[in-house]
Amino acid sequence: METRIGDYVLAGRLGSGGQGVVYDAYDPEGRRVAVKVLHTEGSRDRLAKEAAAAGRVASYCTAKVLATDLTGGRPYIVSEYVAGPSLRRAVREGRAFGGDDLHRLATAVATALTSIHDAGVVHRDLKPDNVLLGPDGPRVIDFGIARTADMSLTMTGVIAGTPSYMAPEVFTGQRAGTAADVFAWGAVMVFAATGEDPFRGETMGAVMHQVLSAQPDVSALPDPVRSLVKAALAKDPEARPTARDLLLALVTGSPANTTELLVAGTRTAGGVRSPGHDDPSLGAGRRRLHLPGVAGAPARRPRPAAPGGDGRAGRHDRRARAAGRTGATSLPLHGGHG
Repeated sequence: METRIGDYVLAGRLGSGGQGVVYDAYDPEGRRVAVKVLHTEGSRDRLAKEAAAAGRVASYCTAKVLATDLTGGRPYIVSEYVAGPSLRRAVREGRAFGGDDLHRLATAVATALTSIHDAGVVHRDLKPDNVLLGPDGPRVIDFGIARTADMSLTMTGVIAGTPSYMAPEVFTGQRAGTAADVFAWGAVMVFAATGEDPFRGETMGAVMHQVLSAQPDVSALPDPVRSLVKAALAKDPEARPTARDLLLALVTGSPANTTELLVAGTRTAGGVRSPGHDDPSLGAGRRRLHLPGVAGAPARRPRPAAPGGDGRAGRHDRRARAAGRTGATSLPLHGGHG
């Protein structure tokens, strides 16, 4: 194994994949970091996009990008080292998530998604391998196939992500938007509670069929997490809550809020305005629900349909902020933790 990349001393290999290798390393000041080195120069543009996407997200909920070097023969990205196993590894080694433990995990990941989406980023590969259980709480990592609103869309028609955690609309040719991340959140919670991927099959086609038509068994999950996971796993992306909706419902823990959340999603899917309204402070296409008892929650304001319309003409479209589809699945920045 090579012993140095740039100014970083390599101490071991954390993981590897199609894009490159992730090393356990130390910076010149002796701080432990993770260094992702690409296999080929062909992925230089992807690494630049990964660094740009990760750099826009609040560092408290991910692994902070510390440095990048895209000029040398082997481009690399340096991130904060998160000392902890991936969610997949923890569950595989016997940890069970239930009750308050599952509620805490659900809240932490929903917080991370809210921050990611508020930064104008769509993660597109949320899965148990990309949730690290750090000593200070869960972190969502790996923005290798993430997209921001200002990135150009290329290679349309190519599916990127992890099939068992991909939303139905992605398999049918739609762009993976924030609603696809919410679907993945629901699938990750099912895995945490049951120890099994929610959609399984021996072939890619079998997995796709499960994602498109099957409903995972969520009976093992406690409420309110169970109700929120069911809403997040809706086949229609318009019927799903936003990450912010999930976070508010989890933090307040009120059954009334959870019920309203589910009803609002159903109304939106049916072309009827939910009790909430579009809030410019949340960015284009972001829906905020009215949650009784939550400070700062907007008042209910009905929105009439466009003249001669059926109520759908004014419906928000989360996919307007979606990211485009690019190539193959990505390599977790801390792949060795999985």
